[in-house]
Amino acid sequence: MDIQNVDICCGLSWGDEGKGKIVSQLSKSGEYDFVCRWSGGNNAGHTVYVNNKVYSTHLIPSGIFYGVKSIIGPGCVVNIASFMQEIRYLQENGFDITLVKISPRAHIVTDTHIEHDNNIYKSTLGTTGNGIGPCYRDKHLRVGKRAADYTSELHDFIWDEKLYGNILCEGAQGFWLDIDYGNYPYVTSSSTLPYGACSLGFSPKKIRHIYGATKIYDTRVGFDPDFPNELLENPELYKLGEVGREFGTTTGRRRIVNYLNLDRLIQAINMSGTTHLIISKVDIAVDVGVFKYYLHNTLYACNDMHDMKVQLVELLKTYTTVRDIVFSSKPTEI
Repeated sequence: MDIQNVDICCGLSWGDEGKGKIVSQLSKSGEYDFVCRWSGGNNAGHTVYVNNKVYSTHLIPSGIFYGVKSIIGPGCVVNIASFMQEIRYLQENGFDITLVKISPRAHIVTDTHIEHDNNIYKSTLGTTGNGIGPCYRDKHLRVGKRAADYTSELHDFIWDEKLYGNILCEGAQGFWLDIDYGNYPYVTSSSTLPYGACSLGFSPKKIRHIYGATKIYDTRVGFDPDFPNELLENPELYKLGEVGREFGTTTGRRRIVNYLNLDRLIQAINMSGTTHLIISKVDIAVDVGVFKYYLHNTLYACNDMHDMKVQLVELLKTYTTVRDIVFSSKPTEI
């Protein structure tokens, strides 16, 4: 059986945009044969709700929660200890871990990578300290170790077969953390854009839908001059962070909040080829009573959420080719 269709879910901001719930809802449709991760490692975090219970994963794709084969692709980097901890967590909660597979081409994060990351980059770049950057460094220096070199530890999970049927690709982090298009050097170490998903082994011609995720306000964790700590002193933004529980899934660090930057969102939509846009945390903005966005470096204030939705839809339909826009007010579904 050949590959039929590929759908991709990617972040359009700085991560933490609600990709997990999008992939979760799509996965339980029964349409997909595989859910795949194409980049990153356990520096990312996805939160999903299954039967009113919250689960968090960092590397294993969200398809595992719905009985779908879940593939960690060749562009990912794997910390074996962290991966096995996630496997035990899933097994203890009754999920079928035989569905989880790793490409033999995925690179392995070592203790040396983690030590180097914590000693140098965590304090200067605000990394998660999980060794992701040093691992990718060694990959491109062609001195790294791959999953194929650890068959004794990973023999139950190594998988080197062709994908087939319908595939859902689960992105990590977001557009503005991309190694090429983010605010370098305050970026991640891999490609977060949809084109990176083709490294899983399919032609771009197979891509059908691209689901882009963002929030009604912007958030960022880690160092970035565009998100100075002074933003924490803004009472409105601080309250959005409190009510929205804006703390990183992986690190627990407080996310810095800013008003939605529509210029950046428009650029991310157009460059990613987003066909379906999901804007989350609408309920949080309503609860706090903040309805503002930036456009052309000007801050606009709307009367209420209805007014903000009308303005955003009009602007996004004017400046992008996105086909469908959904405003989401629930953490459990789109």
